[in-house]
Amino acid sequence: MPARETSADQQAMIADGMSIASAGRDIRAGRTSARQLTEQCLAVIAARSHQLNAFISVAADSAREQAAIADREMASGLDRGPLHGIPVSLKDLIDVAGVPTSAASGVRAGHVASHDAVVVTRLRQAGAVLVGKTNLHEFALGTTNEDSAYGPGRHPLDDSRSSGGSSGGSAISVATGMAFASVGTDTGGSIRIPAAACGVVGLKPAYGEIPVDGIVPLSSSLDHVGPLCRTAEDAELVYDALLASSPSKPGVRRRQAHEIRLGVPRAYFLSMMDSEVAGEFEAACARLADAGAVIREVTIAQTELIGAVYLHVSLPEAVAYHAATLEQMPERYTPAVRGRLEAGRYLLAEDYVRAQRGRVELRASVEAALEGCDALLLPTLPIPAPTIGVPTITIGGKEELVRNVMLRLTQLFNITGHPAIAMPCGSTRAGLPVSAQLVGHSNQTPSLLAVARALEPHLSLPAN
Repeated sequence: MPARETSADQQAMIADGMSIASAGRDIRAGRTSARQLTEQCLAVIAARSHQLNAFISVAADSAREQAAIADREMASGLDRGPLHGIPVSLKDLIDVAGVPTSAASGVRAGHVASHDAVVVTRLRQAGAVLVGKTNLHEFALGTTNEDSAYGPGRHPLDDSRSSGGSSGGSAISVATGMAFASVGTDTGGSIRIPAAACGVVGLKPAYGEIPVDGIVPLSSSLDHVGPLCRTAEDAELVYDALLASSPSKPGVRRRQAHEIRLGVPRAYFLSMMDSEVAGEFEAACARLADAGAVIREVTIAQTELIGAVYLHVSLPEAVAYHAATLEQMPERYTPAVRGRLEAGRYLLAEDYVRAQRGRVELRASVEAALEGCDALLLPTLPIPAPTIGVPTITIGGKEELVRNVMLRLTQLFNITGHPAIAMPCGSTRAGLPVSAQLVGHSNQTPSLLAVARALEPHLSLPAN
């Protein structure tokens, strides 16, 4: 399919979608209901999911039953909180009892989950309506959502382009109104990359905050789970529900842009950028400065370690999980994912140990860069959503692998475990989204969300 420019109507589709917060107000005011919101989402799924390949399975009947229960509970005075009656999708790595968990792979054909993942239990307790399970890059081992037993996820504004990955279907579902939020996973950027590509918000909380029990692993020491939403406020609401603690942030006050100090790590992080993405990021920095945010350049030391540390941690941990099925049914993997896993078998134990030492050094480097700052500010994705089926891209006069370029700005914060959030900050001339990434202090996701909410009005819109 040829690339095409996006229309104003298509861009508005992403920009103007109703938020969880506003939908919740409408439910409580009697202006809408969980059933109405669910029917709206199911109608969009029916109209667009086949074209965009967003869902692997749709739970229409179950969602309607859940919505009816949510409405009855609300009418009886039982209010479960901000997600009560809100349609949510799940990346198909996440177990839902009685439903297949495919991981977008033929390897798991016939698998049906016996129990809900912890995050699913918490969403049910919060009253969310689960509308279905979304497409992904097979076993979450990729950035484009191309290698899937169910076909590639396609960008909602240009179906010749990638939705990003690995949580590509999750991003599509939120961007198009198939769901108000989605829960994805992030091992090297798999929430933030598709959020950036599709123009939504994606939060990777601090490592270990939200349990991954009942989620198919990729790399156990790098895996995170978190929300994709339309706004930073919505990300905070879903994060709170997934934490299952209320409130999550008793000591975090609301912030104003003029109170916030940001560090921009230009070396390495802005050295390999598409020119339009770079221009939009710089314009967003200028808007934040005009709003009073203090922005200064900082340095993250030892960035030359990032690629090797990530590779030598992620692949051995992935191979350890996949060892038996690689022996028993290698033909059921997509060729590219199988190739990456097979390559991981040749990495040495000493490489893994050395990489773990490198993680400690990189974590200290990020903390040092954050000194005197409320957050780091950098792009999320160095390029706009890439064309499906094209494995390389020319950037900075050099031909680079698309996968490596897409991981370049996100994987460090999986290595170090710092919380990070991707937020829209502009668009290219063709209308493709551009995203900024905020990175917070270790184990301080609520503080990062307070910064994100303060800066969000200034990131995408010109300062008034």
